[in-house]
Amino acid sequence: MKPAIVIPVYNHGSRIGEVVRQSVQLGLPVFVVDDGSTDATGEVLAGLDGITVLRHGENQGKGAAILTGFAAAVEIGCDCAVTIDGDGQHDPADAENLLQSAANGPRCIVIGSRQGMKDNRHVPWTSTFGRGFSNFWVWAAGGPRVSDSQSGFRLYPLPEALQLGTKARRYQFEVEILVRARRHDIEVREAPIGVIYQPRGERISHFRPWRDFLRNSSTFNRLIWARIFSFLKP
Repeated sequence: MKPAIVIPVYNHGSRIGEVVRQSVQLGLPVFVVDDGSTDATGEVLAGLDGITVLRHGENQGKGAAILTGFAAAVEIGCDCAVTIDGDGQHDPADAENLLQSAANGPRCIVIGSRQGMKDNRHVPWTSTFGRGFSNFWVWAAGGPRVSDSQSGFRLYPLPEALQLGTKARRYQFEVEILVRARRHDIEVREAPIGVIYQPRGERISHFRPWRDFLRNSSTFNRLIWARIFSFLKP
């Protein structure tokens, strides 16, 4: 494998510096995609070495940022990419777990399954509920049965991930691509990772429960109808 690190970031100026520094220590190409940040993210990234910074002029969504990073990684000859969130929730060193899981067998997606969420008092109820909700509907839409369909810490095969035709460009990208991978016979695995949840006042999150619930519902509705129509085709 020839892996790269892709970090989508949007207004995570207070966290992204440490995430990047730890990611660089992995010794892999690191692409940070600034998805139209309006805080100090740009200034922080400008002061860091050993990375390639890509920028969207305005916010396009997490999925769009990930795809931009994937395309850049393919251009330098990488054949897989590990995505790491820019909010400090992940320990970049856990990328080794994902790489080891993908080392044997067919090319696959590996989800970093977050451990210890039930016992962490800083985990918001929206994350716990959303995880179970998303897991069920990914399966119902024809995707794999997984334990953490909302984890952003993943390994993707390239360029396969770019060719799946995923339509969602925001958070919903990460659930839709699992469904599309299953339809294209790309295996989806899981590997254990840790998770870091800061206290509520220190946590940076752009998740909006009602808005994102409606977006998720719209995405799953589209995927489920596509599955139904595929059964009806002669």
